[in-house]
Amino acid sequence: QVQLVESGGGSVQAGGSLRLSCAASGDTYCMGWFRQAPGKEREMIAAINRYAITRYADSVKGRFTISKDDAMKTLWMQMNSLKPGDTAVYYCAASPHTYSGNWCSSPRFINSWGQGTQVTVSS
Repeated sequence: QVQLVESGGGSVQAGGSLRLSCAASGDTYCMGWFRQAPGKEREMIAAINRYAITRYADSVKGRFTISKDDAMKTLWMQMNSLKPGDTAVYYCAASPHTYSGNWCSSPRFINSWGQGTQVTVSS
């Protein structure tokens, strides 16, 4: 498994911005960001594969941007226009597999997880 170390997160008022970072220790096919709010299931927010193809949850399209370095050892997510509904623990995730096109699209297609970082958006 790949070791993933997240940084960033914190507290911000609605409309503000935050940037998350994740450092990976090994090779992966895809990396992504998931979040889990209290009482809810963990969900994919954004993912990117080694070819820089991205996918986003509808709830964050146009507000969040995922990016990576060329070596796919560092992952970022810029989060703008944050809303109270974005409050959750955010997890960096990775997988070495394509899963027939379902890469990094769901927790069941993830092989490695970061420790999680809290994002709190106040109104």
